[in-house]
Amino acid sequence: MIGDPSLYRTLASADPDFRETFKVKADFNFEIDRTQENITAFACFIADYCNRDGLRHFDSEAVARIIEQGARQVEDQNKLSTRFSDTVDLLIESNYWAEKDKAELVSGKHVERAIAEKIFRLNLIEERLQDLIAEGTLLVDVDGAAVGQVNGLAVYQMGDFSFGKPSSKLSGKSHDKGVLILGGYLGGKYAQQTPLSLSSTVCFEQSYDGVDGDSASSTELYAILSSLAEIPIKQGIAVTGSVNQNGEVQAIGGVNQKIEGHYDVCRLKGLTGHQGVMIPRANMRHLMLRSDVVDAVKAGKFHIYAVGTIDDGIEVLTGVAAGERGSAGKYPDGSVNDRVQKKLRQFTEQQKNLAASGNQKSADTETD
Repeated sequence: MIGDPSLYRTLASADPDFRETFKVKADFNFEIDRTQENITAFACFIADYCNRDGLRHFDSEAVARIIEQGARQVEDQNKLSTRFSDTVDLLIESNYWAEKDKAELVSGKHVERAIAEKIFRLNLIEERLQDLIAEGTLLVDVDGAAVGQVNGLAVYQMGDFSFGKPSSKLSGKSHDKGVLILGGYLGGKYAQQTPLSLSSTVCFEQSYDGVDGDSASSTELYAILSSLAEIPIKQGIAVTGSVNQNGEVQAIGGVNQKIEGHYDVCRLKGLTGHQGVMIPRANMRHLMLRSDVVDAVKAGKFHIYAVGTIDDGIEVLTGVAAGERGSAGKYPDGSVNDRVQKKLRQFTEQQKNLAASGNQKSADTETD
């Protein structure tokens, strides 16, 4: 029996006899290294399948496009998908479009057409969301700057199709964990000499889905820092990435869908040349973007920023230096971190004054 690992675990936990019937379990990897040997084997598989099923053969451009799609499926430039059933479906549909063109060989444009047609059959919800953004029902700013406001990126999983759009999600367990990390970061960064007196609220506007994940934690932190420092964030740059307590931005999933989702919104509203997506540097190897997005990046109409830390990211979003802590524990004047630290100290002083005022009023009442 061949099946999904999650289905096996479900049956094994629900039926005590299942393990007795299926005693030997083997896990098969769904990806292989993108070596020259495996690329050659992949091309041989394509040729062999065409021979066995009477399909037109694929030219070198078409084979390359099939292999690129295999890397895109696993979101890794250095890997290839071994889900050959998906590859076979793509071969059959590409052959169909070559037949419609009365071509002797399947070319790259036929593979592209097959991929585009499959997306067209599955992306009704994505198109509806795009319509809502275009008509202004869903408000997404992709130009200008605003304090304490930043575009996060979400991936919608629709079974055999997924897509991204500028948004954030309501809370789940992993997301709550991400929020807790923010307190650790703020304390370690700004509360070395004075106590941290801060209560912050982050709101995900026009979000009605409860979807889990902590990939928005860096986005939330940028919004908090912008609000504290009173420095506006460039709205054309959307953000994704989780963060640890040391301020290191960590890899996330669905990076291609998220970038493409924001690009589609920016293209819909008009590309300005100042828009883009900020991703964790660790996700660079996972970039397998659509050709139109790659062309826009090459032309300077859209940008992808890879960052390793929150300091790197806040500089991209604001255009203001983050600032490094000096030997005296202070940040350079006017830097983002300096302005945040000063605001937090101001909050601490205000809290002390309120406490002192409350104690004085209590003493005066007792005297009366």
